[in-house]
Amino acid sequence: MPELPEVETVKRTLNQLIIGKKIEQVSVHLRRIIQRPEEPDEFALLLQGQTFHGVERRGKFLRLLTDEFTLVSHLRMEGRYGLYDKNDPLELHTHVVFHFTDGSELRYKDVRQFGTMHLFPRGTELDEQPLKKLGLEPLDETFTLDAFKRKLEGRSTKIKPLLLNQEYIVGIGNIYVDESLFLAGIHPEREASSLSRKEWATLYEAIISTLNDAVAVGGSSIKSYVNGQGEMGMFQHQLQMYGRKGEPCHKCGHEIEKTVVAGRGTHFCPKCQPLKRKSTKKADF
Repeated sequence: MPELPEVETVKRTLNQLIIGKKIEQVSVHLRRIIQRPEEPDEFALLLQGQTFHGVERRGKFLRLLTDEFTLVSHLRMEGRYGLYDKNDPLELHTHVVFHFTDGSELRYKDVRQFGTMHLFPRGTELDEQPLKKLGLEPLDETFTLDAFKRKLEGRSTKIKPLLLNQEYIVGIGNIYVDESLFLAGIHPEREASSLSRKEWATLYEAIISTLNDAVAVGGSSIKSYVNGQGEMGMFQHQLQMYGRKGEPCHKCGHEIEKTVVAGRGTHFCPKCQPLKRKSTKKADF
């Protein structure tokens, strides 16, 4: 599933491709992609005549802004957008097409068919699901060390599933959690309540650094991800942990291990990320 860096890259690409384009009509070839309104015909009718003015991101969601509406789009596993000429052949698994008045088309393709689109009156989308309960944006100025700690510290839950929980922090998926925890030297099964003040600060910086580095090279193309121009991300060539089970750690040379944490395949270096358990020593009386 595309994570924050990949969705950020798609956002930036779409801002180059579709701003100022006016929608002549919308074709929906797979109705379950459209979650709001319930009827795809109404979705298409509402967008007819609208012009795209910007594309923003909230967590792993895209927000495509028109005159009166915001289209909230989640790519899920393999959703992708691309700009085409109207005469280009329609490729397999193309489920939604935005036909523009200039003869070009924005096409949404999704092999797995898990992607979703919600349409809201502009300005109301942040108060409704699926965006309503999303947590802190890790690349936003509101993501401070204090805000980060307030969300997570003191909890007895393992640190990895907390970082994956989109109600606490948005956009960080399996790849970037593994990378951030390695950079911070923290084992993915450590309880959040066991982290020291210094470790919280180190993890905070590691998250920001990892995501910024990934955004700078267009994200990671692990499977089928490409941006809106068909270009692959390159961060997969910089991965320290993810997908490297059995290979030597670049930092210490120890063999990288893989386990399962909260149902997710998890890569870590047992030497660089020792599992320190919370102290149970009783006080003397």
